[in-house]
Amino acid sequence: MTTTTYAVNGMTCGHCSAAVTEELGKLPGVQEIRIDLNAGGTSAVHVTSESTLDETAVRGAVDEAGYELAAPGASA
Repeated sequence: MTTTTYAVNGMTCGHCSAAVTEELGKLPGVQEIRIDLNAGGTSAVHVTSESTLDETAVRGAVDEAGYELAAPGASA
């Protein structure tokens, strides 16, 4: 198991968190998702998975939910 934290821009509410959780939950190997919502700022999304996830797949899932994965190194 590995937990990776991603910075996501644009989430403002519980519905936003639910949309991101739903899309990330579709990725193979994802076990748990926890979001520290920072409404209107950059939120920390903690994803526990069987192995390290492909960042392109994570970016695609976040995009599908309607939000933006922040550039590497952005604070979450």
